[in-house]
Amino acid sequence: MTVPELAAYAAPVSFVFFTAKAAVSDVASMKIGNRLILGFVAAYVVLAALSGLAFNQLALSAGVAAAVLAVGFLIFACGWMGGGDVKLAAATALWLGPEATPAYLVYTALAGGVLTLMMLQLRKLPLPSGVREAPWAQRLHAPDMGVPYGVALAIAAVLAFPKSHWFSGFA
Repeated sequence: MTVPELAAYAAPVSFVFFTAKAAVSDVASMKIGNRLILGFVAAYVVLAALSGLAFNQLALSAGVAAAVLAVGFLIFACGWMGGGDVKLAAATALWLGPEATPAYLVYTALAGGVLTLMMLQLRKLPLPSGVREAPWAQRLHAPDMGVPYGVALAIAAVLAFPKSHWFSGFA
């Protein structure tokens, strides 16, 4: 097996690892750390280079990520999304490129809507005794807390990933 083939096989594993780690971090602490985002971006750069991703594809992906980040800053400024979520969305768009980012954004809206409705309903119920004392559960259950949108972003990312250039080759 060649280095580009190994990198192409490592890409989905890395992608799922970082998106899942971001979702778990968001549930546990309502934060997605900068080091996680930087690792996600660094993994993309290394795997894209090793897999032979064409420069124009890399540039297009970077442009899409920059656009998602710019719009995300506006959404953050309005208070509709957290900063970690915005950075995760941009890093994910880098990986997905122009082929899969539109689907990712639609999936994010759908998953985010479902997640928000679920959170609103769960907050009406008492916490189960097994997690009643857990700080993360209390935080998620508090009616004045936001929604761990990193979960919706991760679900959407995994659904959109097969539409990305990682599955179409690097012609």
